[in-house]
Amino acid sequence: MLIFENLNPVTITFYYFACVFVSMFTMNPYLHLIAFAGGIIQFGLMKSSGSFKSHILYWITGIILILVRPLFSHNGATVLFVLNDNPVTKESLIYGANAALMIVGVIYLFRIYSDIMTSDKLLYLFGGFSQKTALVLSMGLRFIPMLREQKRLTGMAQKAIGINRDDNMIDRIKAQLNEFWATVGWGLEKGIITADSMTARGYGSTKRSRYRLFRFRKSDLVILIITAFLTAPVVYAMILGEYDVSFYPVYRACIPQAAGIIGYVCYGIILFMPSFIRISENIRWKYLISKT
Repeated sequence: MLIFENLNPVTITFYYFACVFVSMFTMNPYLHLIAFAGGIIQFGLMKSSGSFKSHILYWITGIILILVRPLFSHNGATVLFVLNDNPVTKESLIYGANAALMIVGVIYLFRIYSDIMTSDKLLYLFGGFSQKTALVLSMGLRFIPMLREQKRLTGMAQKAIGINRDDNMIDRIKAQLNEFWATVGWGLEKGIITADSMTARGYGSTKRSRYRLFRFRKSDLVILIITAFLTAPVVYAMILGEYDVSFYPVYRACIPQAAGIIGYVCYGIILFMPSFIRISENIRWKYLISKT
């Protein structure tokens, strides 16, 4: 059963790098719309995506970007209305909406990538370049949830013995500072213990061996080739200028020719490929269960 999250970290990194590269290095709204839609569907199909509240922050960010641009940038030939003697133009509104699509779509893709890439995968990915850097990165990511949990436990303990009070704003600020400094002290102590433990076990004394938890399988090679094969037409169309867009003084977009249309199709296949794999495998799994 092919599960996208279980692919080799190299394949996953190359895939999301290709998706983000195209979206970040062009201002074409249609490519941004494809990345935005693909990111939302991928994120929604993930088990770790949570409830609708997980999307609220991203949507608020997009709405703010759409509204802020026309209020502070008055470039453009088409004036929609005047607000406090400042013209609000259609071109600035389009530019803000396009920027919001790009940023929110990239945020979704990075969020998906961060959920898929666990500390073990990051250690595997960066271990080939610098094992020490990979270890520090992996340990740093591990400490973040540990510190968050320790802060919660510290707050509960201090509240139970009557140190922390939340009667008013001043008391709440003092309680948060007490929790913060206690958590920082615990983190420093934990770091010293970890360093002493690594030294006692001889870390760094000899050449370090690597345990390869992930293997590069045929499915990884297939996904890697498909991603590279589909990304090439998009990059080629970008080089030809098929996706060039000008927002000022009036909005103009190049009419895509054959290379541009093929690029749109290829980029759409890339973005929706993980969702298609997940849905097809779920249907297949349910079918196999129904046959038993």
